[in-house]
Amino acid sequence: MAKSDKVFSVNKAEDSVGFLLWQATTVWERGVKKTLEPFDLTHSQFVLLASLLWLSSQQENVTQIDLSVHSKIDPMTTSSVVRTLEKKKFVQRKEHSSDTRAKAITLTSNGLALARRAIKVIEKFDKEFFGALNLKLNDFKNALQTLIKEA
Repeated sequence: MAKSDKVFSVNKAEDSVGFLLWQATTVWERGVKKTLEPFDLTHSQFVLLASLLWLSSQQENVTQIDLSVHSKIDPMTTSSVVRTLEKKKFVQRKEHSSDTRAKAITLTSNGLALARRAIKVIEKFDKEFFGALNLKLNDFKNALQTLIKEA
């Protein structure tokens, strides 16, 4: 391709914010995957277990839709992952206390114990990984929250 056929708006790949975010996410996800291996959990399974634990402390009944909205995992994937967690006996579906059409999802005692252990190691990993940002960590979190809100 001739140099005059400029396709990219940046001169160097590392000037592309999207590409940098992709690379950082890939490196971070690789670390999360390695950290979760001893727990036999995928990243999505971990996020939904942790989200279920979080939401359960905030509200009486947690539904699949609640999990999907909270985690930003699409509803179909949430459904599939919840089924897997149910087969692994980490969650169970019960009758919703006020909506007869919905099922409440709860952690089993094994799921609760696993979630608590996994959260500790993931939080430690995150602290080490994002520690490189030092004092800029709050600015980074604020920027990510802005991107999520605007999406």
